[in-house]
Amino acid sequence: MLMSMPAMAQVKEWTLTDCIDYALRENITVRKADLSTTIGQISLQQAKNNRLPGVSGSIGQNYSRRHSESDSIDFNTSTSFGLNSGVTLFSGFELKNNIKKAEINYEALKYSSQETKENISLSLLNAYLQVLYAEEKVSSSEEQVKSTAEELVLAEARYSLGGIANSDYLTVKAQLASQKQALAVAKSTLEINRVTLMQLMELPITDTFRIARPNLEQIIAVAKEQSAADIYATALEIKPQVKGAALSTEESLVNLNLAKAGYYPTISMSAGISTGLSGINKIMVTGPLSDNLSGTVGITASIPIFSRWSNKSSVSTARANITMAQLDEQNVKNTLRKEIEQACVDVRSAVIEYEAALESYESAKESYNVASGKFTNNMLNSVDLLTAKTALIQAESNLLQTKYQLVFDEKIIDFYKGIPLSL
Repeated sequence: MLMSMPAMAQVKEWTLTDCIDYALRENITVRKADLSTTIGQISLQQAKNNRLPGVSGSIGQNYSRRHSESDSIDFNTSTSFGLNSGVTLFSGFELKNNIKKAEINYEALKYSSQETKENISLSLLNAYLQVLYAEEKVSSSEEQVKSTAEELVLAEARYSLGGIANSDYLTVKAQLASQKQALAVAKSTLEINRVTLMQLMELPITDTFRIARPNLEQIIAVAKEQSAADIYATALEIKPQVKGAALSTEESLVNLNLAKAGYYPTISMSAGISTGLSGINKIMVTGPLSDNLSGTVGITASIPIFSRWSNKSSVSTARANITMAQLDEQNVKNTLRKEIEQACVDVRSAVIEYEAALESYESAKESYNVASGKFTNNMLNSVDLLTAKTALIQAESNLLQTKYQLVFDEKIIDFYKGIPLSL
């Protein structure tokens, strides 16, 4: 009995969300950012562990020889064992401030990782839209080739009957060749854009990669003028670069406290216990290990007297770095405000340009339809027809460009609002 052939596997269509999710798992830049965060977490734990006392053990074995009174050579051996511990009791709150600094650094690394993921997501949005745009260009070029091929058939028939001049027929033929070339370029651009998107995702190149076509008209329909002040107020609360800059300022304050620690004495405590065995010619002459136990406990205070003004320089530098961090934080906020203001202007301009391009396209399409009807009825020559068609092609190209620019600009606003990027 013959087995039925399995159904052909359906090719997956990747949505923008699918692409972003995959990239955030596989993209090397994102993975490195996550590893940096993990290292920051390890450093924080070690900063906390530094409060614990350190413990070390030692063991020693010594050999010596000497001449005895009987004029023989005696070999002396000794074995020692030791256990030591030390802990810092006070160091100008250095341990406490190092823990605080490690906590800040860990949080800053998490925000840096988040910012990296946001930047990758934005790049994916742009690459995804470029693929969609290229697909529409291919579809449009195919329609143009098909339409001109039909016109060429009609022109050839008229030329064979002597209804039009040879130059008119050759004009249509040249137009078809030009549009076939444009179609080849559009297909090449589409493949390049697909590869760019897959490489950004760290997805192995495959001929079966396809993306889903979203309803862009729905996004365009809700596009409207946005309040830059409202978006900026929201972005200040959620954007990782702002939070990271604030943490840098906080870290500079901690660094000032660390610099001041150089003025304070350091107090540490140590304790140790040791024992040993010794013998002559491998015959032990001392008692058990417990009989030779000895222990020490001590407290040491290191008081800074003169450090060649290095502490003063460190404090002055730390204070200057605080001002520097504050300026950097304000600069991040100013940059964010300018980006949002520009994004709002871009959306407003994109809406106007799209509406104008749509009106121009509809007008050009109507003119071409009239010209095409006249050409069919032999009331218009091929030159005038192709003039109308060229105007339509240009209008359609402008419409596509403004359409995708508007979608991108609208999604940038969502990005600053903290809305996950999707189409």
